[in-house]
Amino acid sequence: MACVYLAQCAEYRTDLLDAAVAEAFEVLGLDEKIQPGMRVVIKPNLIMRSKSEAGIITHPAVTAAVGRRVKARGASVLIAESPGGPYSPGIMKSNFAHCGYTAMAQENGFELYTACASREVTAPKAQRCRQFTIVEPFLTADLIIDIAKLKTHGMMLFSGAVKNLFGTVPGLLKPELHCRFPEKQPFAEMLVDLCERIAPTISIIDGITAMEGNGPTGGSPRFVGVLGVSENPYALDDVCCRVVRIDPQDVLYLSHAVERGLYRPQEIETLGASVQSLYVPDFKMPDSASVDFLDRLPRFLRPMASKLTTPRPYIPKSKCVGCGKCAESCPVQTITIRNHKAQIDPSKCIRCFCCHEMCPQHIVEIRRFSLFNL
Repeated sequence: MACVYLAQCAEYRTDLLDAAVAEAFEVLGLDEKIQPGMRVVIKPNLIMRSKSEAGIITHPAVTAAVGRRVKARGASVLIAESPGGPYSPGIMKSNFAHCGYTAMAQENGFELYTACASREVTAPKAQRCRQFTIVEPFLTADLIIDIAKLKTHGMMLFSGAVKNLFGTVPGLLKPELHCRFPEKQPFAEMLVDLCERIAPTISIIDGITAMEGNGPTGGSPRFVGVLGVSENPYALDDVCCRVVRIDPQDVLYLSHAVERGLYRPQEIETLGASVQSLYVPDFKMPDSASVDFLDRLPRFLRPMASKLTTPRPYIPKSKCVGCGKCAESCPVQTITIRNHKAQIDPSKCIRCFCCHEMCPQHIVEIRRFSLFNL
């Protein structure tokens, strides 16, 4: 049986977060997992430079509260992450600073990983992807704590503890995996393989301020007021999906995890606050969410209807500043910069929405019936 603890938390105050983390760890028996002298690596979601109030990154106050609990057990804390785009020491130092992590780490005596070393490893339990290149600390840690942000996701519908581990893959190697697994189902299976290889001991979701709509970077911040904790990342994502009215079986990596016997939804025990007390009935879904009326159309109309309703990225020329981040992140190199404006070749687009995720201006839209860059 998987246990998920839900703490109702109204704001990112230090005393509230310390109390919520302490109670969750005590109820779930997680303190015993952390032994003196251990090197604990914490993996937040720092997908891009962002202010904490935007709902894009794991709030530094949450990471600080967890890190303090770890240090109180006599272990050391290393915070490691690989956002999208190029991955280098200079870029990581800048990202940590812009996200508020440098000051937080200095205040609490945590180390930030900026060496950016990685190596290729096998994934013995894998069913879809047996080779990964992983950032070094996640391969040498005594214990890994995964601290995700509760967000919608253009490709996977939901981003939580499992999806957050995609950040253990070095920056520009992420698009390679998108290119190898351009369809949603294989990509979801790859995420489960990666999660099993990283095998975090503790998974946490920061859903105090979440992101709704066109997540994981282009949506809107939304107060949900929940901090979720579990040893099982799949069960944690399942419960947090239910809080924001997403059916967990619509999240392909969760349905695949169920098929592999990695968790049983009917056997999850929810402790602390109830899903019903936290439920957000009007949480906005991404524009890329599947259209569910196709199966009610006559069969001969379905191919055309599917083509017309398939969501695709759209770059408004009037808003594009020509920075090239979308082209840099595109796994199939279907975006070019012409006359200081980004343009998408629709014939090659695999609808991974990496351009939408990595646009620093958040101007890449997700549209149906898109005529692309007219």
